[in-house]
Amino acid sequence: MTAPMLEITNLRTEFETTRRLVKAVDGVSFDVKAGEIVGLVGESGSGKSITGFSIIGLLDEPGKIVEGSIKFEGRELVGLPAEELREIRGKSISMVFQDPMMTLNPVLTIGAQITLALKAHERVSVSHARERAIEALAQVRIPDPERKVDFYPHQLSGGMRQRVAIAIAILHKPKLIIADEPTTALDVSIQAEILVEMKELVSRLGTALIWISHDLATVSSISQRVIVMQTGQIVEAGDTVDVLKAPRHAYTQKLLNSLPSRSTPGEYLARGVGAIDAAPPPSNQRTGHPVGHGEPFLVIDNVSKHFEKKHGLFKSIAIRSGLASAEQEVRAVRSVSLRLKRGEVLGLVGESGSGKSTLGRMAAGIYVPTSGTVRLAGKALMSEGKVPRKITTAVQTIFQDPFSSLNGRMKVGDAIAEGPLAHGLVESSGARDYVAKWLAAVGLDPSFADRYPHQFSGGQRQRIAIARALAMQPDVVICDEPVASLDVSIQAQIINLLIRLRTELDLSLIFISHDLSVVRHLCDRVAVMFQGEIVEEGLAGTVYESPRHPYTRRLLSAVPKMSA
Repeated sequence: MTAPMLEITNLRTEFETTRRLVKAVDGVSFDVKAGEIVGLVGESGSGKSITGFSIIGLLDEPGKIVEGSIKFEGRELVGLPAEELREIRGKSISMVFQDPMMTLNPVLTIGAQITLALKAHERVSVSHARERAIEALAQVRIPDPERKVDFYPHQLSGGMRQRVAIAIAILHKPKLIIADEPTTALDVSIQAEILVEMKELVSRLGTALIWISHDLATVSSISQRVIVMQTGQIVEAGDTVDVLKAPRHAYTQKLLNSLPSRSTPGEYLARGVGAIDAAPPPSNQRTGHPVGHGEPFLVIDNVSKHFEKKHGLFKSIAIRSGLASAEQEVRAVRSVSLRLKRGEVLGLVGESGSGKSTLGRMAAGIYVPTSGTVRLAGKALMSEGKVPRKITTAVQTIFQDPFSSLNGRMKVGDAIAEGPLAHGLVESSGARDYVAKWLAAVGLDPSFADRYPHQFSGGQRQRIAIARALAMQPDVVICDEPVASLDVSIQAQIINLLIRLRTELDLSLIFISHDLSVVRHLCDRVAVMFQGEIVEEGLAGTVYESPRHPYTRRLLSAVPKMSA
């Protein structure tokens, strides 16, 4: 038996704030062997990321390790001087973060950033550093690395940027890589490619890998062992298949029950989490009808959207003079037609750049179509003229990031009341009661109206965003990736909330997502977008079980499967 490469014993990491002492990691012990992939799972606040930061010595003040041992190849890392820790970090132990745009410098080329990482631990010439940079990009399968090495981060897709982050992490062939939610925001097909590449790199380099995630399906597909964390402690650990097939701890079971893939489509997830402790929504003039009843309600007819690059004065003069060429316009959506009936949920799926969000924004009246029309109940969604504008409040949008869509300086009660007051849906004297009813309808305490967005968790903020959209009493809601970055149990709460409100309010939904398991659970029909066009459309069950288009089959084959 060889000794573990990494040994963590009774690790305690705390953050002392003005209000209280936060025990982020509370007595954690585990080990990792050379060449082993260990999954570290749990929800936000479980301590999994802080465990990773503690190992590599990247704790921000006021965080500090107050007790325990972290031994790497027998060498104690706790208490190691900063200079010695820097020699290890990046060379022997490296880390891949969730958002590569937060770790890549936007004003430096990819090659320059790889060169800096090389020079941190080696003496290399400029020409040799460039060769190494190109080799590193080729190793993570970035096409045309000789040209991409001179790109800036913004010129690469999200998947390509994450590959660059991985390339930098493996530059010095580290013995341990800590990957912190590296595929959470990626399309399912890009995620599948990253998972395959990481497994190949671990096998080829003999590197140990700690894969930190809240996505149990992803962890199941990559790790040999899994460690489940809750409130800073390990509640369950063992072989991945054993833990996920027969979980012993209630928390692990709760996480598994929150997965849409483990429930019948349309049913409440996690035994009704999010479906309880919520009041009925305010009375509405609509009454329930069978799903998808009657004539098409929202009609999207042959719409296209082109984005033309705007040029500055000097570039425009150069183009007219023939000294420069105009950049081609981006054809985001090309001649798309869709029909949505009352009470129906339509899933819109596809990879980043497929045009699904652009189509959703045209359906919501946020973007004006370059050509084609959008009609609701037979009436145009937009006014005519040179500057068309949305002329109805009956279509509302729930965005992916509620923290960006909510005004940080406005109390949430004021944010919810702003639209209804402006459009005469409620009098100012009754606004507070109106807001309280909608907060209760999404399962939040009405007293939260006096708080600001930063005082809520991600799941609570998304509920507030839903309450704000529904307070406008819409007939159609465009949901643009509303659960993309949420923990599985919080995601389950939002899905359950949408299922309940859809039925009670007779809402029609367009649900835009790259998470195919969520779409299968929530949607009646599915439309698949590829390069701005609908390539397949039909009943959700039919499309998922018998996909006709090769692109649809490729998307479905990339969905991570639970090994249990």
